[in-house]
Amino acid sequence: MATVNMVLCGLGGHGILFMTRILAEAALDKGFKVMGAETHGMAQRGGSVISHLRFGDMEGSMARSGTVHFLLSLDENEGYRNLPFLSRGGKLFVNTDPKNFPRQEVKGFLEDRYITSRAMPASLIARDLGAPRSSNLALLGFFAAFAEGPITYNELKITIEKISPSRLKEINNKIFEEGYNKRDLWKYDISH
Repeated sequence: MATVNMVLCGLGGHGILFMTRILAEAALDKGFKVMGAETHGMAQRGGSVISHLRFGDMEGSMARSGTVHFLLSLDENEGYRNLPFLSRGGKLFVNTDPKNFPRQEVKGFLEDRYITSRAMPASLIARDLGAPRSSNLALLGFFAAFAEGPITYNELKITIEKISPSRLKEINNKIFEEGYNKRDLWKYDISH
């Protein structure tokens, strides 16, 4: 398998590590070689958190700038800050209002590099379902809806069921499913 690079980012407390664990365990269950690394502000709640996740044949755990196929951001500003990681033709998924995304000053960069950008209000979905700290699962469901990554919707769903604490299984699945069902928000993307 060719290497697939992902970067997941947000702020401390957003659930970046749980989202990374879901993707990594699903990939391992599928038989992929997986490497990952977390960087920046991990111990500090509210600080910048970046997780690198690599599948396939690779030698290091961190993706270089310009080599990431998928960037999932739980914070709009963190998404913009980590744009240099995306490869030409990469895919950007951000937790924000799709009607106001991306900002005008970023559109040229995205268009020049043929980066597809998609946004959905993951935080609002999680809040409306009574689990405001679970925007990570809504964004992951939204990402899975486009079937562009190496891990399928069903594989992610099975992994969420497997690793979620028993008291959270039902709500975690519900939030993931709701994010998946928001795939119609793609109409705001500016892909080529």
